[in-house]
Amino acid sequence: MNVAASNIANISTTGPLPASGGSSASAGAGIAPTFPAAYVPLRVDQVSQSSGSAPGGTVATVSTVSPSYTAQSDPSAPFANQDGLIAAPNVDLASEFAQLVTAKYSFVANAKVIQAYAETQDTLLDIKA
Repeated sequence: MNVAASNIANISTTGPLPASGGSSASAGAGIAPTFPAAYVPLRVDQVSQSSGSAPGGTVATVSTVSPSYTAQSDPSAPFANQDGLIAAPNVDLASEFAQLVTAKYSFVANAKVIQAYAETQDTLLDIKA
């Protein structure tokens, strides 16, 4: 959920295209200002642990999305290149919301499993709460 929330929160965090060197083309006098790079979106990859010494479960790893940015037209941005292009994070909003919904229902399902286990254990031990 943290990765999807971070991607959604930073969807508008743009920056100069990497090829432009991070400086403004219009700054002719003195030192050209530098601008922060565009947000680099993340993704979660889950790998099944079906083999090994302790089989079962999954392992989640966080990595960067590739390509991490898309070129968008915004000539008014101070860091736009000569063609008026900037780097915008390569975030698919629909996919991020689907990830959030999937995480929510996974949590609910896991909570139900724990609840069913607790109820079964109480029944087996004949303990009433």
